[in-house]
Amino acid sequence: MAVTATETKTAPVQTKTGNLQHLYPPPGRLGNLTPVQEAALAKVAAELRAEGAFVESRHDDANLLRFLRARKFDVPKTKEMLIAAGEWRKEFGVDELVRTFEFTELEEYYHKMDKSGRPVYIERIGNLNMKALYACTSQERLIQRLVVEYESFLTMRLTACAAATGHPVETSLTILDLGGDYVFATTSIGQNMYPECMGAFYIINAPWAFTAIWAAIRPWLDEVTAAKVQIIEEDSLPKDFGGTCECAGGCSLSDVGPWNPEGGKAASPTASALTEKTAEAIEHPAGGQVLSA
Repeated sequence: MAVTATETKTAPVQTKTGNLQHLYPPPGRLGNLTPVQEAALAKVAAELRAEGAFVESRHDDANLLRFLRARKFDVPKTKEMLIAAGEWRKEFGVDELVRTFEFTELEEYYHKMDKSGRPVYIERIGNLNMKALYACTSQERLIQRLVVEYESFLTMRLTACAAATGHPVETSLTILDLGGDYVFATTSIGQNMYPECMGAFYIINAPWAFTAIWAAIRPWLDEVTAAKVQIIEEDSLPKDFGGTCECAGGCSLSDVGPWNPEGGKAASPTASALTEKTAEAIEHPAGGQVLSA
């Protein structure tokens, strides 16, 4: 049976700036669980342990709650999802990829935080020369890069953002520049293997055919994922997208944020050669183009 969350209030959080802010955890998260939700969390952990499927490094309460929220606190469905994700990790070789994978074909693109302290991830698929990109890499390697980034996001970026803001940070803000079949593959991995990591999903600088693309993508998304579409603050939005930020050497190469305060990651020559401005296909409206679910 699915559980409907009811919000409970917790104590205000003292932030790093010294200001008291009423930052209550959203429903269904640590610090804001109903008794039924707490019981579901304990039950799914106990059942995983009993079946030898519990992994200490991945199945902490916060991560178990991601999967529980994704399945509306239905314990059997949550356990099925967790076990499937564990099997997928083995088949995909996630742990080995995290240790050894290097990707120089395309720059990573995390950029600062939003107002809630979430790391901002920008995926500029629509701004790439895909023919040139696939001449020196493959969709398989692009997806492997995505998985490694999810792992880094969970173990490093969220921790840095929480330390910088003084309150828990569990999700990202994602900006997607649309284009290509890659979107479908990455949506499936993000939704099924790394659930509840996305706090908001902003689609900006969409090409003229964005309505048709969104209509195609929308059925692939569950209700919660599809509803996360909003606007980003100007000073955290690169100037290319209508914002005010201009990092030295370019925002897309800076990887700047609490995890890397000085920024300035070395650029990949291959990535620079592959990135093209296509003015006829991409507009730059202030604030960006937003799609609603």
